[in-house]
Amino acid sequence: MERILQKIRVDINPNIYIKDPFSSDLGKEIISQSLVLLIDLGFEHFTFKKLAMNVGCTESAIYRYFDNKHKLLLFLTSWYWGYLEQNLVYATANLTDSRKKLKIAIKILVKGPIFTQNDFIDPVQLRRLLTDEATKAIMTKEVDEEYKKGFFNHYHKLGERIAHLVLEVNPRFEFPKTLVSTVMESSLMQSYYSRHLPALTEYQPGDERRIDFFNNLVFKTIENEN
Repeated sequence: MERILQKIRVDINPNIYIKDPFSSDLGKEIISQSLVLLIDLGFEHFTFKKLAMNVGCTESAIYRYFDNKHKLLLFLTSWYWGYLEQNLVYATANLTDSRKKLKIAIKILVKGPIFTQNDFIDPVQLRRLLTDEATKAIMTKEVDEEYKKGFFNHYHKLGERIAHLVLEVNPRFEFPKTLVSTVMESSLMQSYYSRHLPALTEYQPGDERRIDFFNNLVFKTIENEN
């Protein structure tokens, strides 16, 4: 299974980029180095000029692939959610117990991908990037227009898939999407808090009890639904 996911390439909405970065060696290096720099500098201090210096190309060469750094961040965040969905599909393929499948979904949201080898993007680094920068891809003035263009489809598809698992456990539950989107966002935020604002959480980086917390949150919410 690991080898299958290693070869998986997530298809990204072509309106996010100008030229597919995986169509050339330069594009692949742009993605690889942008991940490193975004983690190191943060979105605010990241520029295409700095990226060009790391890649060893001209700034104009990077603009042939992406209009701006926001679109680049959208590309990376879309890839992450798409890769998580693939993880969920393969990790639950042979299971029939809905509760077990939902627990795997929660684990993937809280800890990141189960399968951590990929030939295109490092999923572990990508998880680290999203922990710090994911909200900056969504919380912009352009979000409504980008939503209409389908820029967040991978995010939606993963949420829909997990919401269906919630309904398999309790078909009468009224708010599956709300519950799932809450876990999707707060699982990242709890990781952010543990690293940067530790007074806001009981858990430290790598604390396995965080999964227990989210399992209790989800299943008690579902089970208490009348």
